Amino acid sequence: MLVARRGDRIEKLAAELSSTYAVRCVAIAGDVTETNTLDPLFDRARQQLGTIDILVNNAGISPTGRAERFSRELWDDTFALNVTAPMMLAQRFARRLIKEKQPGRIINITSILAYLGSAVYRLSAYTASKAALANLTRQLAIEWAPYNILVNAIAPGWIPTEATEGGIAEPEWRKRMEDFTPMARLGKPEEIRGAVVFLASQASSYMTGSVVSVDGGYQCW
Repeated sequence: MLVARRGDRIEKLAAELSSTYAVRCVAIAGDVTETNTLDPLFDRARQQLGTIDILVNNAGISPTGRAERFSRELWDDTFALNVTAPMMLAQRFARRLIKEKQPGRIINITSILAYLGSAVYRLSAYTASKAALANLTRQLAIEWAPYNILVNAIAPGWIPTEATEGGIAEPEWRKRMEDFTPMARLGKPEEIRGAVVFLASQASSYMTGSVVSVDGGYQCW
């Protein structure tokens, strides 16, 4: 089940997934920062797909701006989507599994900038929110381990996505991203896929509270 604000895009993606992998895929337009819509989302998922036992928190924003001029509104919007929404979704996900005595997996998408300042963009709200999400991952892992609900995260490096394409289009900024990465290149979206599959599978059955970096060695310097 895919949930995002732009329904047309996720409907197209759902159709691609269904045809490519022969899976049932449901797309629902929704804003995960609107807390009162979350329980209906889980209800609909249950009705159409059965028990939901894997949750991937991937929604996020990364507004840029000088820290001394950064608006409170943008700060609050960043934390609402990058931290509060994953917590509210995880909470509802876990409640249902605990009640049903079922195991589950939560995978939060954080960032290498949860641990480092950005040498490319001015990202005070983003870096702070991703650091919060990384530590939230650890805390939820501790609290829900007795119920076999495993909570892990992935910290991608510089990956060409809609959020980074503006900077990547600038030759100087792209060079900085590549120069600061030991593998000397940007990552590919599909290189995140393997980590997601691993954390969702039985291969990671003794892992919880971990943050897996997929960053070309960026954090090794």
